[in-house]
Amino acid sequence: MSSDVRDILELERPPTPEVTKEALLSSKKKHNPERAKAMKRPEGMHREVFALLYNDNKDAPPLLSTDTGGIGTGYKQVKARLGMKKVRKWHWAPFSNPARTDGAVFHHWKRLSDEAKAYPFAQFNKQLSIPTYTAAEYNTNLRTNQAKWSKPQTDHLMDLAKRFDLRFVVMADRWDKETHGLKSVEELKERYYEVTGILSKIRGTPDKKVYVFDAEHEKKRKEQLKKLFERTAKQIEEEQMLLNELKKIEARKKERERKTQDLQKLISQADQQGEVPQSTPSNRKQDKKLNKKKQQSQLRPSKVDSVVSAVESAGIKFTDLRGTGVSLRSQKMKLPANVGQKKAKALEQAIQEFKVDPTPPPTEEICLAFNELRSDMVLLCELRTALATCNFELESLKHQYEAVCPGKTLNIPASLVTPPEDTKPAENVIDVVGSPHP
Repeated sequence: MSSDVRDILELERPPTPEVTKEALLSSKKKHNPERAKAMKRPEGMHREVFALLYNDNKDAPPLLSTDTGGIGTGYKQVKARLGMKKVRKWHWAPFSNPARTDGAVFHHWKRLSDEAKAYPFAQFNKQLSIPTYTAAEYNTNLRTNQAKWSKPQTDHLMDLAKRFDLRFVVMADRWDKETHGLKSVEELKERYYEVTGILSKIRGTPDKKVYVFDAEHEKKRKEQLKKLFERTAKQIEEEQMLLNELKKIEARKKERERKTQDLQKLISQADQQGEVPQSTPSNRKQDKKLNKKKQQSQLRPSKVDSVVSAVESAGIKFTDLRGTGVSLRSQKMKLPANVGQKKAKALEQAIQEFKVDPTPPPTEEICLAFNELRSDMVLLCELRTALATCNFELESLKHQYEAVCPGKTLNIPASLVTPPEDTKPAENVIDVVGSPHP
């Protein structure tokens, strides 16, 4: 740019330095003072720890925690923006937390222009509804063996449940052992769920779930977990060796079954070849015509056939969990990996449509029934899609017939087109297979 300006003003140019071979091939690099000032990471210090010492501007870290990590965060900014606007006023305002019951009043800085709002962190104060009972209800329905659970013990249990929000481990630690005796975590859980279940049945609250807790089963489960955790290295190695032997046995079994199936196929093919009559010229011609027709039909696949095949293979096949160690029964209700995203979305919509609980208690009976129900829901979605596709195919064939034969109309029976009353119309059908829309 400076050379162009000098040419316009007819000024002399400064002499240009002569470019030599040595200047081009010089391997010496220019000294960069800023690079020399950069502090090198000490040897032995991790990169993450060294990054905490300085920021991008090489400023020392602040002594107190701040909210000025970047531009636009918090009330402060890295660079001051000066203008003609008036500064908004702040004042030291009192506030109270509605979650507190002691009426404590605190103060913080607040803009005068801001509206009065409730304390934002009060929304995180979630209180559990612990049921209460009267003396008459206890004597009538909740009385048990006095040696096992008395009324003072039950009252102390419900008080701990309210104070510690059903944290049974903390409740067992805070349990008054001198007054009420020693109680385990399983016993506390069993008594609490027993009381809540009886009260919900008496008061007729079907919206609340009734949990049945088996203390003996929970104790046995924890014992098994303890034994599994306390296995020695020799026991783990022996178990792994047995698993490898089991895999080898299953592989040999599958190989024998495969060889048996191949042998049966060969025997059946040999029997069929012995029964086939000798081919004649007329039979050959008929076979060629049949083959041509089959090829033509294969070249023009029908959309209905694809939907029918999809319906035949509809449903979800839940595999049995096979493995060693402890596993949750709720894993049986997980969708298999081969279920596509469209099927999963259609299944979720069907569950919402029929108002089914998406996460029921994973008992053995509920797991089987819930898996069968979801498989039937997927089949229902496939049938709805098949119905919509068949209706679309009939309409397209009708239009093709009217185009080929002008002046004639093809009357399709209403029973073939109109869906039954208990099904949804075609526009509300969940598209699972990807059928075309008219």
